[in-house]
Amino acid sequence: MRLPKIPSFLISLFFVTILLINMLLACGGSNTSNVTPPGEEKSVKTQTLETGTALLQNEAPLDAINVYMDGFHFHNGDMNRQIEAHHYCTEVNEDLNQCTIYEGNGKNARLMGVEYIVSEKIFKTLPAEEKKLWHSHVFEVKSGQLIAPGIPDVAEHEFMEKLASTYGKTWHTWHTEQPNMNLPLGHPALMMGFTADGQIKPALVQDRDKRFNISTEDKKPGIIHCRRENS
Repeated sequence: MRLPKIPSFLISLFFVTILLINMLLACGGSNTSNVTPPGEEKSVKTQTLETGTALLQNEAPLDAINVYMDGFHFHNGDMNRQIEAHHYCTEVNEDLNQCTIYEGNGKNARLMGVEYIVSEKIFKTLPAEEKKLWHSHVFEVKSGQLIAPGIPDVAEHEFMEKLASTYGKTWHTWHTEQPNMNLPLGHPALMMGFTADGQIKPALVQDRDKRFNISTEDKKPGIIHCRRENS
């Protein structure tokens, strides 16, 4: 029996999909959590209910999340309290993004907070006191600290070029970088982004680069460079 001929565009689509999957795997991240909250393990009943709701319920706000970025924050007024932040964002429009922030990118990562990102045009309209709550992204992009893992270099470069002129307002509600912080205790904290060389702890960047198999130094223009193993 002669098998039907597969259209060439489907073959191309298949290989592009495999390539993208490989890129995502090559530029991986953290799959473990820094904290273990109190509570019993999920029962079989709970897991069954979760499976059912995942299949039947509408999750439109989650489906709208279309950007993943990894960067670093520090507590406003305390440069020593620094943490890596995984952003999962929805582009609301050309001038506004809304992001949920996690401590990692694995399924067990804890939700740490939120960030709102606005264009320079919107930022300029804010009152002077309000502007103090926002931080610029220009240094985060130019330093290579902010990355968009798993996408082609060209696309990442274009995305970062747009992001460089934006401003973010970030609140962390679960301070997972602190010891024994197994629940989201205390007050929300206003977070800021780094603005100059020498501010961020080198170990934070080195650990991130190792997990994602990248070089922050190499990608300072805003382009991801995944290193080969043993290079």
